[in-house]
Amino acid sequence: MPTIALLNGHTYAGGLMLSMAHDYRLAPAPKGFLCLNEVLFGAPLKPAMAAIFRHKLTPQAYRTVALEGRRFSGPQAVDAGIADALAPNGVADALAFVKERDLLEKPKAGVYGTIKAEMYKVLVAEINGAGLAAEEKRFDEDQRREADRREFGKV
Repeated sequence: MPTIALLNGHTYAGGLMLSMAHDYRLAPAPKGFLCLNEVLFGAPLKPAMAAIFRHKLTPQAYRTVALEGRRFSGPQAVDAGIADALAPNGVADALAFVKERDLLEKPKAGVYGTIKAEMYKVLVAEINGAGLAAEEKRFDEDQRREADRREFGKV
């Protein structure tokens, strides 16, 4: 079935990440911002976290979100492709979005889930089971090497 994240206020860090796991995102308006602010307080994006953004955003939007920690207003998020539409009226706008896109009827054909599985197969492989274990191992090794490099730099 289709999933929709109705963002009705500030959507930062993990909240933005959770919203990216949905098929559609409806941005707050006129108040509320979206921001992946990990870079601003020194938290790395672990492989599964980065994978969701990498697969769901354009390279330019991903760079801006991840490396700049830019705070997007609702309209800016729609323009950047982070959100699909604005929802100044909350649930009423979400219901109108569902109706406009015919999202209640399309899953009835029985292939919606199959199409989504194929669409996101690379993402699912990367964040599931052996794929995630390999990515976590690579990430941990990269972090260890970076820590060694920094320590050597102090000497």
